[in-house]
Amino acid sequence: MDNKELLKKLTLAHAPSSREDKLYSLIKDNFSEFGKVTIDEMNNIIVHKKGTKKGSIMIMAHADEIFLIVNDILENGTLKFKGVGVDPKAIVGREVTIHGKEDILGVINTSKDTDKAVTADDLAIETGYSKENIEKIVRIGDFVTINGKFVELLNNEIACKTIDNRGSIVSMYQCAKELQNIEHDLDVYFVCSCQEEVGHRGAKMVTYNLNPDIGIAIDTTFDSGALGTHDRENVIGNGPVICHGPNLHHKLNKKIIEIGDKYKIPYGVEVEPGNTGTDAWDIQVTREGVPSMLVSIPIKYMHTPVELVSMDDINNTGKIIAKLIENLKSDDLEELLCF
Repeated sequence: MDNKELLKKLTLAHAPSSREDKLYSLIKDNFSEFGKVTIDEMNNIIVHKKGTKKGSIMIMAHADEIFLIVNDILENGTLKFKGVGVDPKAIVGREVTIHGKEDILGVINTSKDTDKAVTADDLAIETGYSKENIEKIVRIGDFVTINGKFVELLNNEIACKTIDNRGSIVSMYQCAKELQNIEHDLDVYFVCSCQEEVGHRGAKMVTYNLNPDIGIAIDTTFDSGALGTHDRENVIGNGPVICHGPNLHHKLNKKIIEIGDKYKIPYGVEVEPGNTGTDAWDIQVTREGVPSMLVSIPIKYMHTPVELVSMDDINNTGKIIAKLIENLKSDDLEELLCF
């Protein structure tokens, strides 16, 4: 499948934290040509591509998305909710899907003055149903996901919901395609991890189970260009971003930067002196410790229904990681990973 078409299918799907199995069929259909595809008890989806020698590397991109949970049904039939990873001001007036006994549409609205800060307590979901009828379909505890359109922009850019982190799954797909006809030493595990948005829970479990020699998390980061986050170093269209900090292995970072220079794959760098807030944080400290990297795709408007990304960055992220894997030799692992 074309990368852009796969991105469209992934981003328009609904798979909140703990419901990542909703993506299993789509991922299996597209990744099965590269290796065996399985799903574990926590909904981590794992693709195993065998290498020719000893050692293994795990590439991870979380599959879950931000979401809401219904926590009250008011007398007028509107639904109150708790948000997970959601900025209240970004969802006013947005269309959502309530995943009850059947999926129904709703719209988020507020009665509060719009010239003041909006909190989740000020918002409710309107469906048009009476309380009597909505209670036949929706119960407290049902999940709600935010709808979005897949918009193709100029300069090979895309705006849609859940670019964080379905764009990174497409990067893994690109990586797998690059490696399809390459003999590489290491076993490769492509992992679509679960529950990253609620604490990187899937990363903990699947890293423990696979026990790889190297772990690479692919995630999104903040763009610093026009309308971006100005205290960041990253620019959309300039390639994947290699993160530096104590959470990440400096010799692996040096290696992938050499790969980018050698093969003329554009990349940027960013600094995170503390917790990266990604799966890489948990990969690093699993078992006796796993040498870890964080390769990120710069986006704008994170955790909104219009996250913006460059397809070039998605593709180049997959390419630089594939070239890294191609150049990693089993006999060199001990020297590379030791400080």
